[in-house]
Amino acid sequence: MSVVITDEVLQTIQMSDKELIQEIAILLFTQERFTLGQASNFVGMNQLEFQRLLASRKIPLHYDIAELREDVKSLEATIWIRKQLCAEILSIAGE
Repeated sequence: MSVVITDEVLQTIQMSDKELIQEIAILLFTQERFTLGQASNFVGMNQLEFQRLLASRKIPLHYDIAELREDVKSLEATIWIRKQLCAEILSIAGE
């Protein structure tokens, strides 16, 4: 699904498209509809950058066991992908 926000709307609300995306992510995060990871991905930031954005607005993190599990799965997937990539590179290099 795509949503188009016209330049006219952005001018009316006096925001850039990046600022509007951040506001949407923050809203969904504070409503607990986005996890920290989902919100940071939505705005194209790493989690630490998004946490800093939240902190600058004095918005507390809501981090529970489910989010911890999601982060662990994400890290495991990243590590697995890196291992696969390294193995592939080594096999191409003939090692």
